[in-house]
Amino acid sequence: MDNILVSTKVTKRFGGLEALSKVDLEVRRGAIQSIIGPNGAGKTTFFNCVTGFYTPEEGEIIFNGHNITGMSPDRVTHRGISRTYQNIRLFKNMTAIENILVGMHPHLKSWLIGAIVRDPRTVREEAEALKEAYRLLEYVGLKGRGDMLAKNLPYGEQRRLEIARALASRPQLLLLDEPTAGMNPSETQAMVHFIQRLRDELGITILIIEHQMRVVMSISEKITVLDFGRKIAEGTAKEIQTNPTVIEAYLGRGAASGLGEATAQG
Repeated sequence: MDNILVSTKVTKRFGGLEALSKVDLEVRRGAIQSIIGPNGAGKTTFFNCVTGFYTPEEGEIIFNGHNITGMSPDRVTHRGISRTYQNIRLFKNMTAIENILVGMHPHLKSWLIGAIVRDPRTVREEAEALKEAYRLLEYVGLKGRGDMLAKNLPYGEQRRLEIARALASRPQLLLLDEPTAGMNPSETQAMVHFIQRLRDELGITILIIEHQMRVVMSISEKITVLDFGRKIAEGTAKEIQTNPTVIEAYLGRGAASGLGEATAQG
């Protein structure tokens, strides 16, 4: 099996708190996988370790066969990992196109001097980047919104713009932190289909943190469950919804029943 990401015994501490404890996780290339767990389970901490915002005290993270443990965020992005955030982190007072152009920065080659003197290579690269930014804007369903300030876009469109900015860095692995948070049912369903398109059309591997169980059960090929920083279960949607440890520690029997309905309807 070809795994694009492998974490081995990843442990992260904050003072006396062990936010992650010996977490092993494998993400198969081309998959859509999810990480679930209650608030404080360590999900976003894991994302932060993968993307270089945190350095684990123990363990290692392997991406495409290379050890990226403790690598700086910009180097992680350049290697092919991009992410979105639970709370949208757009540049609110910049336009949609400008936000996407920021995401292209890791792959632009022009230097400051070139930007000042406007040499042909810089001008050509800027034109190509702008063309690609508009292409991404249309791909995420925001055609015609390029000149709008990010803060003036509706909530659901801001979510899509954040994904467009992440796509601008040309990721092989995309980490989505609660992509349907705050969305109504129709927006949620549209986002689920869009995430599937990213994998099917662009070949991007996707790892999701998500609290909406109906979304998790309908989209995930494998689900990892964290609780108090530890991995307590892993498997398919059917395996997770019937796992006694998950039911007792996280979902509860009522929620487990709801998961069965979500899987049946998904």
